[in-house]
Amino acid sequence: MTPAVLALAGGAVFRGWSIGADGETHGEVVFNTAMTGYQEILTDPSYCRQIVTLTVPHVGNTGANREDYESDRVYAAGLIIRDLPVVESNWRRDTAFGDFLRDEGTVAITGVDTRRLTRILREEGAQQGCILTGSDRAEEALAQARAAPGMVGMDLARVVSVISPYEWSAETGDPNLDWTGGPGGAGFDRIVAYDYGIKRNILRSLARLARHVTVLPAEAPASEALALKPDGIFLSNGPGDPEPCTYAIEAVREILESGTPVLGICLGHQILGLACGAQTMKMKFGHHGANHPIVDLESGEVAISSQNHGFAVEEESLPNCLRATHRSLFDGTLQGLAHRSLPAIGFQGHPEASPGPHDLGYAFQRFAGLMSD
Repeated sequence: MTPAVLALAGGAVFRGWSIGADGETHGEVVFNTAMTGYQEILTDPSYCRQIVTLTVPHVGNTGANREDYESDRVYAAGLIIRDLPVVESNWRRDTAFGDFLRDEGTVAITGVDTRRLTRILREEGAQQGCILTGSDRAEEALAQARAAPGMVGMDLARVVSVISPYEWSAETGDPNLDWTGGPGGAGFDRIVAYDYGIKRNILRSLARLARHVTVLPAEAPASEALALKPDGIFLSNGPGDPEPCTYAIEAVREILESGTPVLGICLGHQILGLACGAQTMKMKFGHHGANHPIVDLESGEVAISSQNHGFAVEEESLPNCLRATHRSLFDGTLQGLAHRSLPAIGFQGHPEASPGPHDLGYAFQRFAGLMSD
């Protein structure tokens, strides 16, 4: 096998073996605690410019297939795992995991002590890293890691977004979220979705609410969305820092003034908060995984959620027009908000899952409720 080296900006160096594309990559190194769903994770646009460490020790044992893509390609900057199993077995497998990584041009390293790496990230925080393949060039990897730009101030929504509007017309899938009785079963005519890095399973979920789902680029003005006379407007997940997305913040302010119902998820939740006057912060190591407990502050019920974010809305900064609806039981950070007088709600977690539990699927029901009022 080809040797590879991983270096963190803080000085830690890990040696292993290349299992993906040859070359080098750099980005913010984060850890994800999900037990399954490595394809969905790697193809989630929210991981743009991030190198993902998977804490589960064996990765790739079910191979890869086209059906489990959450976008049109791998967006993660790289992959770090402990062990690549020799045998792959799954009836849906059509590509070996290593071939999938090479075909997607994804630099990846195996043989890394991911427990030690995760401890470093938890104690020191997410930091820039670099993976080099082909030789043991630790000093070069370290220099590249330290020279790589951080996530603060980085507007990536416009980088991963579509260029032109389109109508979502793919299959709607996922029977776990089929509480409406089929595509468009909730009876709404149209939902407009802003693409800041949208996942396919979000589109499937929205298609169960409305007969038409129109996807707009991240920089589309509010007038373009409102001209479609939608029943509701959705603000998607996405990568990077929400504060530089001034075009999105301004658009959301106009949308709120129109009284059109709004649901924001992940980055969209943060943009909604900023549009209403709240502030956001960079988290120490973020939330990445499918086992995060959150509490509904109204009902007191606890749900296990899928999470993927490195920024959060500061609950202490919420203006009087917003109220907190959900909070993380890991670190107490804000996980949900609602406008007190306008039909607008936001969720930090991913109710569409993929991968992860469907406990928060009711977020789409609440969105439907806003559109029905």
